[in-house]
Amino acid sequence: LARELHDELGSLLTAAKLDVARIKSRLGDHAPEALQRLQHLTETLNRGIALKRRIVEDLRPSSLSNLGLLPSLEILTREFSERSDLALDTRLEAVNLDESSQLTLYRLVQEALTNIGKYARARQVSVQLQDTGTHALLTVSDDGIGFNPEQIGAGSHGLEGMRHRVEATGGRLGVESTPGQGSRITAYLPTLSNPL
Repeated sequence: LARELHDELGSLLTAAKLDVARIKSRLGDHAPEALQRLQHLTETLNRGIALKRRIVEDLRPSSLSNLGLLPSLEILTREFSERSDLALDTRLEAVNLDESSQLTLYRLVQEALTNIGKYARARQVSVQLQDTGTHALLTVSDDGIGFNPEQIGAGSHGLEGMRHRVEATGGRLGVESTPGQGSRITAYLPTLSNPL
């Protein structure tokens, strides 16, 4: 979907923008009202192009496609640390995952950090990715206020979304937390050569 939006929709919007520019150049200064409408059309097309970019980035971050999983996670965690002013311990090992599982891990870290930033009141955060030889193990933990996992119900779209993503790739998600003692999220995802 991200590729189709980037390639197909992107080229359609760019072609439309070029057509508008050609029409504007042929009109010159002879039709000010038409030129004004064409300027508005150009601005609308620019907003459409910006929206397409945001949607593509949300579907699959460009850093993941261009740089790979580890550099993308390093960027994500560094930016979180800078924004939140939290000490962040990051230990990342290379893991052999397909594109879908890489995106799942990226989104899992993103969602976990978002939740920590919003709710945890943590001082320290740890993000670790290990290759255990049979699977990829991701652990995101914090020393914040914690929560009672039993009381997280159907209204918790973040945790349920994480669980759904991980299970859709054949993995398992664990959530451990105790009020006053921080939290830990673990995800086990099958590697390409070692399905669970």
